[in-house]
Amino acid sequence: MLAALLYGKENLRLETVADPTPKKGEVVIQVGAATTCGTDLKVWRRGGHAKMLKPPTLFGHEAAGQIVAIGEGVTGWQIGDRVVANNSAPCMNCFFCQRQEYSLCPNLTWNNGTFAEYLKIPAPIVEHNLLPIPEDLPYELAAMTEPLACVLHGAARSNVKLGDRVVVLGDGAIGLMFVAKLTHDLGAEVLLFGGNDDRLEIGQKLGAAQTFNYRQLPDIPTLVKEFTDGWGADVVIEATGLPSVWETAIACARPGATVNLFGGCPRDTTITVNTEQLHYSELTLKGVFHNTPEFVRAALSLIASRRIPFELLISEQRPLQDLEAVFCDMRSRKVIKVAMIP
Repeated sequence: MLAALLYGKENLRLETVADPTPKKGEVVIQVGAATTCGTDLKVWRRGGHAKMLKPPTLFGHEAAGQIVAIGEGVTGWQIGDRVVANNSAPCMNCFFCQRQEYSLCPNLTWNNGTFAEYLKIPAPIVEHNLLPIPEDLPYELAAMTEPLACVLHGAARSNVKLGDRVVVLGDGAIGLMFVAKLTHDLGAEVLLFGGNDDRLEIGQKLGAAQTFNYRQLPDIPTLVKEFTDGWGADVVIEATGLPSVWETAIACARPGATVNLFGGCPRDTTITVNTEQLHYSELTLKGVFHNTPEFVRAALSLIASRRIPFELLISEQRPLQDLEAVFCDMRSRKVIKVAMIP
């Protein structure tokens, strides 16, 4: 089969590799669509990921398709089933899993390789995070289950209340998903900051009350205070993965606010926090990582409901052979998410 392999920083190659064969507990799907992701872009640019993968490796982690092979012992599934598989599954046995803190499981089973004609699903994911998708749901929408599950996890941890004024920093797919969830389901008033006018327009369509191009602003925290009676936002969500923006997020928060530091920064980076502000303003700073089986199911359900036009996040469909060009377009911020069709 044709598959993408990551060898290092911006070193992505399409190669012919052996078709996968399922072992005990595993299934193989024919990929119907694999969506690109901001995490994929970061991994491509950085040449690896602290937890998910180490090159050389099959690449990509968002896909939906249909089952074409089933391993020994697999029950409840049959050839031809339309499915989406999360890119991980917790062990269900460790200290954290026993406390239902599944995203902290040190034994997460990771799966990469969605940018390919076929994808093998490991047994733990088959058991805990393989889901059927409705017949009328396009593969490219179902493939967005994983990032939306991460967003639903992040939203649940952000202490957002009805009517809260929330700042979202970042107009990538994750930031835009946060806008949609917070406005449609949690009744928040969202101020979205980003650097691309086309993406900000999509943010408005997804429910943002106000959008701002940070390239035209000298001071984001001051502007936030102007829109929040001089106090700052009730909740701030950082969705860029840049240490400087983490610091901006904290500066945008009112006393008593929750700051969700959601975007993963480069390894070994640090930020500076004003201890006086943190202490006397009683700020809650949270790092939120990945997703859990509960949110994977909730994400697919939300996508399948079609209540929110997540198709706005799919800039285009492209053949697998165009993958490197697509990542160059993502680096240049010409596209948000692209559905790769093997």
